[in-house]
Amino acid sequence: MTRSKLALSTTLAAIGLTSSLAFISTAHADYPEQDVRLIIPYGPGGATDIIFRLVSQEAEQHLGASIVPVNMAGAGATLGSRNVKDATPDGYTLLGSHDTIALSKLAGTVDYSYDAFEPIALLTQTINIPTTYAGHPVESAADIADYVRENPGQVRFSMIPSSTDHFFWAQFFQEAGIDMADVRLVGYPDTGQQVSALMAEEVDFAMFNLPSGGAFYEDGTFKPLGIAHPERLDSMPDVATLREQGIEMDHSTSRGIFAPKDTPQEVLDAVADAYGQALEDEQVQSRIENEFGSVVRFLAGDDYQTFLEENEAALSAAAENIEFQN
Repeated sequence: MTRSKLALSTTLAAIGLTSSLAFISTAHADYPEQDVRLIIPYGPGGATDIIFRLVSQEAEQHLGASIVPVNMAGAGATLGSRNVKDATPDGYTLLGSHDTIALSKLAGTVDYSYDAFEPIALLTQTINIPTTYAGHPVESAADIADYVRENPGQVRFSMIPSSTDHFFWAQFFQEAGIDMADVRLVGYPDTGQQVSALMAEEVDFAMFNLPSGGAFYEDGTFKPLGIAHPERLDSMPDVATLREQGIEMDHSTSRGIFAPKDTPQEVLDAVADAYGQALEDEQVQSRIENEFGSVVRFLAGDDYQTFLEENEAALSAAAENIEFQN
């Protein structure tokens, strides 16, 4: 090939590459050009479903396109997460989920965790609360360790196997200096049956939160023993945090938005910005806090990535004390 032809070929290739990059850049700049599907890996009506629908309805006003929630329950919340993981990374299929992404991998249900996705933003946290029934001799979370030592092998903790509260107790035992050999973990299929069991005094302790236990705290049926959050809850100002009681742990159901791996950064930023603006709405904040017993905590970009890494590390440490059955 002559020098002139080589130069022409190189120039055309450069023009083609530049045009291609310009096209891609323009395509991303025009995002979104169609509805965005938000896969929720749970059925309709639960706190996760309701919170994502609430915030998404406001977020779509700022995104400039409809955000369509799609319930995709099944396989322990992994049917929905796998659907998004394998979707085209164009920003039109997103995942609204929480800690279950990491929990599923740690339990051996799937072989992927947070790192299989592009994290967009943390939206809310539902703070968890160790709880007992009215009349139980334990008055605070700090007293549980002594109670276990005084009654080895007799103290009963309810949990849903491989779920959030299973990990909560494993982490709690570790931080409070409780030997798991000295406690009895009693499994239940759902939160409703855990509520009934604690009410009937079949177990000593359960992990609830304001959506599941708030009414029972208010009428005195249940006794909250501590708040697994850096700060006390406005709705329960007299209940000390676990950290105030010398138990160095926080624990919550942390709900956020994820995209398939390799989704363009400008798309991630556009979605994060829309949800961030949605959470500034006072009515949205009020409903999240007052109706769903949760707190608004918006983190995006590197801050959310760091949060997820710390979250998974804490869950992994707790998992070392759990024997999973698959």
